[in-house]
Amino acid sequence: MAKVFLGLGTNLGDKRNNLLTAVNHIEEKIGKVTSLSSFYETEPWGFKSDNSFLNAALRVETSLEPATILHIIKEIETEMGRTQKSVNKVYSDRPIDIDILLYDDMIMKSDELTIPHPLMTERDFVMKPLVEIAGDAVHPVFKKRLKEISH
Repeated sequence: MAKVFLGLGTNLGDKRNNLLTAVNHIEEKIGKVTSLSSFYETEPWGFKSDNSFLNAALRVETSLEPATILHIIKEIETEMGRTQKSVNKVYSDRPIDIDILLYDDMIMKSDELTIPHPLMTERDFVMKPLVEIAGDAVHPVFKKRLKEISH
């Protein structure tokens, strides 16, 4: 079973419920959620909004391949009311955002998916919850423990 770390974020509606709903969908469709971080309230990153975010990270054990997980994540986001990802790298408010952060120690880059997530170490809203549940995990590119590269 692969150990996969996902980042979750929401800034619309009942944010706590959105995160919990996403976790339930992930457990139903991807695999066993073995760790869930605290929820962190954060400011929007990369765009202006009056709505703060609630972010979390989780670890899921799965037999699914990364491309399959990405497809399922997109389905979950759509089911939960997300209409689009960023358009021309412009972000917007969203009921849910789910990103694959790490998949075991895999390094991969395709047109639709890069693992590890290329911006994760630049984003405190990703790293704080991730370090909470996986501080000793080693980033496959930087070869350092997550807690050593977190801001």
